[in-house]
Amino acid sequence: MIAQIDKEYIKKRPTKLYSRLLSYSLFEGRPLTTQGRWINPLIFALFNIEKRIPAPKSVQKPIFIVGTGRSGTTVLGIVLSIHPNVGFLNEPKAIWHSAYDREDLIGSYSREDAKYRLGALEATQSVKKSMHRLFGWYLTLTGSSRVVDKYPELVFRLPFVKKIFPDAKFLFLTRNGWDTCYSIQNWSKRLGKQKIRETHDWWGIDKRKWKLLVEQLVPEHPSLAAHTKEIAGFTRHTDMAAVEWIITMREGLRLQVEYPKDVHTVIYENLCLETSKTLTALREFCELAIDKKFDEYAKKILHPVEPKPPFELHPTIQAEFNVVMRELGYSSG
Repeated sequence: MIAQIDKEYIKKRPTKLYSRLLSYSLFEGRPLTTQGRWINPLIFALFNIEKRIPAPKSVQKPIFIVGTGRSGTTVLGIVLSIHPNVGFLNEPKAIWHSAYDREDLIGSYSREDAKYRLGALEATQSVKKSMHRLFGWYLTLTGSSRVVDKYPELVFRLPFVKKIFPDAKFLFLTRNGWDTCYSIQNWSKRLGKQKIRETHDWWGIDKRKWKLLVEQLVPEHPSLAAHTKEIAGFTRHTDMAAVEWIITMREGLRLQVEYPKDVHTVIYENLCLETSKTLTALREFCELAIDKKFDEYAKKILHPVEPKPPFELHPTIQAEFNVVMRELGYSSG
């Protein structure tokens, strides 16, 4: 399914095909585990041109979908993409890497050192100008007025993003931890690849993302930091995913308190069960106009999913996992 376009999408709003295909072809880049990576040099060459030329359109109130991957972030982005004002970028990490070259946690575009957290100091005038021009050209070429950028790891970079786009809005997506961890494990089984002497999967090149997470984020959490050595040695994808989920959910909960006007929480289960109510609150927060087809499409493709049963977790993280589940309103057992 190219650019996440299905028959229902085409039927509901065929005029959005151009925007989605252009996003996929010329702006999102090809990450590590996908085909067609030969196009990346062409995409970066295009970015270098766009960064030099002011765009006709300015970037106003961009919307960022953040949280843990495999928690419904893509489907939320696709739902938003059908809105007539929106241009949706599905993990445009190539754009961000073009503006700031130490952001690549996976290793899709660089093998250099990377930083999980990016703050206001990293958002230099050069980075700010580059991002405004890149997003501005994206809006111009797609005929959109609002950017929706789904990049889950930006949850750790909110001060960085807000320095670039002070009026940015963030949608923090939560989902049952068991379901999220199962989905991450299955993703690596389906899409993980062995490349000569390297493993390419959810955790990047030979666990690059995992190593950065353990080195840079685990020490911030006392309940996890005490077991850093054991956590670093995890090999089960569900255990590793649980650590990522715990840390990401903790971050989102903190951001809700620190940035109450900028962060809106979307509970995935509510999005599927109470679609109209959840989307109305989301649309009002994002300041998007009422659109009948937007609501109709969401109701058509969003369906409740049977929750996965609990599974065994490493004992060093089980208690913290349960605590976060309860804080989010889920049953831990």
